[in-house]
Amino acid sequence: MKTFHLQIAAPDGMRYDGDAVQLSVRGIEGDLAILTGHIPFVTALKAGECRVYIGEEIRRATYSGGMLTVTKDDVRMLSADFQWE
Repeated sequence: MKTFHLQIAAPDGMRYDGDAVQLSVRGIEGDLAILTGHIPFVTALKAGECRVYIGEEIRRATYSGGMLTVTKDDVRMLSADFQWE
């Protein structure tokens, strides 16, 4: 499985900094699934559930909205409140 570098941050610190296979979140215009090689873009996020696919493991979290930045080299998610379940 191909992976990409993912960083998830909240005001009080980093929540995740490592490789991921997929990131699923809710953008302002609908649900998004980010995979390796995704087109670069920036979008605002609606509050919802986040799923981070790390190898065979799926980690779930809730977040209060925020911003998602996808570049050629990595993905960054910023949220005012991010809590792993």
